[in-house]
Amino acid sequence: MAEIVKEAHLYPRGVRPRLSRWRRREILDAYLFISPTVIGLLVFLLGPIIASAVLSFTDYDILTAPAWVGLDNYIQLFQDGLFWQALRVSVIYSVISVPLGLALSLGAALLLNQKIRGVAILRSIYYMPTIISGVAVAMLWRWLFNAQFGMVNILLGKIGIRGPMWLTDERWALTAIIIASFWGLGGAMLIYLAGLQGIPSELYEAAEIDGATEQAKFRYITLPMISHVTFFNLVLGIIGALQLFTDAYVMTGGGPNNATLFLSLYLYRQAFLYLKMGYASAMAWVLFAIVLILTLLVFKSSPMWVYYESERRRAA
Repeated sequence: MAEIVKEAHLYPRGVRPRLSRWRRREILDAYLFISPTVIGLLVFLLGPIIASAVLSFTDYDILTAPAWVGLDNYIQLFQDGLFWQALRVSVIYSVISVPLGLALSLGAALLLNQKIRGVAILRSIYYMPTIISGVAVAMLWRWLFNAQFGMVNILLGKIGIRGPMWLTDERWALTAIIIASFWGLGGAMLIYLAGLQGIPSELYEAAEIDGATEQAKFRYITLPMISHVTFFNLVLGIIGALQLFTDAYVMTGGGPNNATLFLSLYLYRQAFLYLKMGYASAMAWVLFAIVLILTLLVFKSSPMWVYYESERRRAA
């Protein structure tokens, strides 16, 4: 295709080049091979996005035709106390789980970056939980946090601590979900590990010659050199945290007393339990706007704390 574009510049304007038979066949084959992806994108991604945008301005319950209501869904949304509760829960979860998840992932990557026997096996073991189904993991944590026979309370009892009710206690339910979220840190750990292995060893050798301590090397070499990895994991972490659904749905169902009612779970209730598709679509677009704004803020702040070697060389 690129060769065809280049050859087109050799002809006067308005004159189309005559393609050979094999070249036309090549172009047809190219369009044939990309057609499944294009059709899937239009039908299963772009189409539903446009449909939800239109439905957000309607009253639609699946059973009857959509009725245009304008901005009523958005006005009702911001007057809905449960929406603000769901937003509060999602924000608290994100503020706590994302930074802690980044710190734990980085710590694991630093440990697994050591040259010790069997480190490859340890990396595989640590990463393995991320490939397990989300529902299965949520069920596992639901059993672990069971107040009567859960392993967490049994272990706490062994050291003389009476475990809380966890998933049935408003004060502890969200904490339990935050703890469960650390199960799948292997993905971020793997990305951090790749970033650590990309740091030139010459930097550490020069720092050792200058008498730098391990803390100084970590602060002035390791952290800046993997800041782009932190940026990537931070963006993915924010997007994932604000859209959390499976853990809350399986472990608590949004309870007790809406203490774990996340935005995605409340959206699901409105759409598939109450059949308020228009209202749920409006909520989805508000959630999209929140995620977009936070992501743009992170991107906007990146020049102040993300280090790119190529940009430094270009500036120099």
